[in-house]
Amino acid sequence: MVTDSLTPGGLLGDLTIARSARTARASSFDQTGRNRDNWIVMPGEERTLADIEGPGFITHIWMTQSCRIQPGPGQIDPNVVGVPMLEIHNALGVSWEVVDPDYYRKIVLKMYWDDQETPSVIAPLGDFFGLMNSLSGSYDSLPLSVSAKEPELHTFGGSAAFNSYFRMPFGKRARIVVENQNDIPYLQYFYIDYELVKEPLPEDTVYFHAHWRRALPNQGWGPDLQSNSIETTVANLDGKDNYVALETEGRGHYVGCNLAVRHFQGSWWGEGDDMIFIDDDTWPPSLHGTGMEDYFGHAWGMQHNAYQFNGTMVHEENVPGFHHSYRFHMVDPIRFEKRIKVTFEHGHGNHLSDDWSSTAYWYQTLPSPELSIPDVEQRLPLRPMDRVIEAPLPELNDEQKAARAAAAERMEKFVALRDAMRAERRAQIDEWESGNARIARDVRARFNGEMSER
Repeated sequence: MVTDSLTPGGLLGDLTIARSARTARASSFDQTGRNRDNWIVMPGEERTLADIEGPGFITHIWMTQSCRIQPGPGQIDPNVVGVPMLEIHNALGVSWEVVDPDYYRKIVLKMYWDDQETPSVIAPLGDFFGLMNSLSGSYDSLPLSVSAKEPELHTFGGSAAFNSYFRMPFGKRARIVVENQNDIPYLQYFYIDYELVKEPLPEDTVYFHAHWRRALPNQGWGPDLQSNSIETTVANLDGKDNYVALETEGRGHYVGCNLAVRHFQGSWWGEGDDMIFIDDDTWPPSLHGTGMEDYFGHAWGMQHNAYQFNGTMVHEENVPGFHHSYRFHMVDPIRFEKRIKVTFEHGHGNHLSDDWSSTAYWYQTLPSPELSIPDVEQRLPLRPMDRVIEAPLPELNDEQKAARAAAAERMEKFVALRDAMRAERRAQIDEWESGNARIARDVRARFNGEMSER
């Protein structure tokens, strides 16, 4: 017997049903009607990008950003520049701008659901979206993507656009915040698209969470031993020294992670197994894998592929010593009733001592666990450093002395103009931050009024 059903099936089936909801957006648009569509976020400052009354769902987040160091003065008044960065080659002497190579790790993204005082999402901005170690790489998966500017691909601090399509429910309130833990300002563009609903969320709703972790290094017992050598085939029958990507209590499901490895030995970083302990597992865990490339859906090492649920953002052949991968359990979520612990061996039997960092994504009941991340100095990527030779200045003639004095004077004037412009913009962003919250309240009120008239 075949049962007829009016419930649409398939990934896009929901598009065939009209629903009572209101779609809206919080963004960085210029609320004066002009074209400065970005927010300046000063050092040490937090900005609330969206503050939304529920019930509803975050449906899409888009972000792009810029953080430039200015070693010397430009020849153009910052107040007459219509774009956030000039992108004029430094060799031309018109401007002098250098990207901060570590800034994706210095900005923290936080998300708060309902009236919780601690975040359910906390991660460096880049790592949340998959741009890890502040090292740009493009990829396209179902829930997340990064579109890196091609001339800056595989560079530290390279320009990129981020997208998230994770559906994030909230019952009473949603707050999305960025915190600039850098010592210089940065510019943030953003869309936060959301959907308001009238009815309370179902009692069995689980809420989106994400947490960044790092082990620097992942302390191993034999980092000087070659991967896959006979000597490293030591038994691991408890997983207690594994790298931990996620550990939480509650009820929900794990939906994946990204993983960045800074490998030091020059052999192979990924021979360890995944071991995922659920609820009251002892040994073996509910899920035990056979190797890191196997967990990430590849084999015989990792390939240069980025698929909907698994793949590579940065391959160690592109940037020696760095490998960034992802695996999303969107159609095979890993469910838990009490607790979960997602772990990975670092080298077989945990013999390697590499730099590992990851962002785990999951849904669970509230209240959220108390999540935190290391201070900014403990988050910075281990970039390869160029050797620089610095020599003392020779004895200067009068013309050389005058040239250096003129440059210092021009820099002083440039900094004064630039800082005045930043102060003006900071006051403007105070207004726009309040404006975004006001717009969200107005959308909610109009939607509630329209629903009550029906």
